[in-house]
Amino acid sequence: MLNLTESQLQIQKMARDFANKVIAPQALKLDESEDFPHDIFEKMRQVGLTGIAIDPAYGGSGGGAVETVLAVEEICRAYAGVGTILAVQIGLYGPVIVRFGSEAQKKAFVEPLSTGKLVGAFALTEPNAGSNAAALETTAIRKGDRYILNGSKTFISCADGATHFIVAATTDKAKGSKGIAIFVVARNTKGVSLKKQHGKIGIIASTTCDLFFDDAEVPAANLIGREDEGYKYLLQVLEVSRMSVAAQATGIAQSALDTSVAWAQQRKSFGAPLAQHQGIQFMLSEMATRVEAARLLTHQAAALSDAGKPFSKESSMAKLFAAEAAMWVSTKAVQVHGGYGYFKGSIVERCFRDAKITEIYEGTSEVQKMLIAKRLFEGNR
Repeated sequence: MLNLTESQLQIQKMARDFANKVIAPQALKLDESEDFPHDIFEKMRQVGLTGIAIDPAYGGSGGGAVETVLAVEEICRAYAGVGTILAVQIGLYGPVIVRFGSEAQKKAFVEPLSTGKLVGAFALTEPNAGSNAAALETTAIRKGDRYILNGSKTFISCADGATHFIVAATTDKAKGSKGIAIFVVARNTKGVSLKKQHGKIGIIASTTCDLFFDDAEVPAANLIGREDEGYKYLLQVLEVSRMSVAAQATGIAQSALDTSVAWAQQRKSFGAPLAQHQGIQFMLSEMATRVEAARLLTHQAAALSDAGKPFSKESSMAKLFAAEAAMWVSTKAVQVHGGYGYFKGSIVERCFRDAKITEIYEGTSEVQKMLIAKRLFEGNR
């Protein structure tokens, strides 16, 4: 574990206390609802969680990647559905504008995330463009001082509660990835509509939607950075966001482990607590080891990022290992609980469902392996 500073420890404690007092008591209810939890989001904003990685000039606390992963892990430990909402704000939406936006864009679209009523979402995935972000079909055609957007997005987390979207679109298909640009698009823009997607098995509170653009007019002033560098921006921000997913996975795994340790101490089998049986001890020991390894990899990537050092390989490693650890640990947690862990309403059953998505979004486990190998072949050891 990193040698955390006093301010980082305070943020970790604040997030943990908030998670235990506000989120955990409502986790079961939140997991049963497909409605965006506006009340909890507003409480997260009030305690400063949505402004953790935002400069004080824009109402935030000026933290970095380490503070981000600390907060996301603690919230996901209580309930990953809410943790995902936070991760989208401080690990995806915010970093795009903070890193590549103009001063005016930061004032308009970042400051309200910490001090106002803005809720962000990140609209990249399309029906025919998932892991291959360069295959976007949504178009953005310049017309005077505006861009006209047409197309659709799918699997957009937090879209139902969002007021603004980061949208990736192609301005010139002939240019391939050089023809991709990104924009900030207000939800109330004429021609923008969404359709709620139902039936997710996990992270249910982070509502997911299809997003549609039908001649939606977006001010040219909402273009982030250069028109021909959007794809480069996307790749860089995904490197950042993968650390948040790794933290999410670590929080889920820690929750499954904590619950299993407590269960093993109180549940009796063959006249003795489960904790006294070597088979259970071995399972819990390996679960704990994988959780700690996931946390260390995540913290290492975050520390490198904050130090201004290359962290792409480490971010992919953290995301790959933590996601697969969360799935493995939550599976073993159900096993420790036996039949009691197989029913809805148990914490480990929820962890099992929530863990799976971490192996899929922000680049599947297979994509992470490709990225890691690429860095190895480039000599980045």
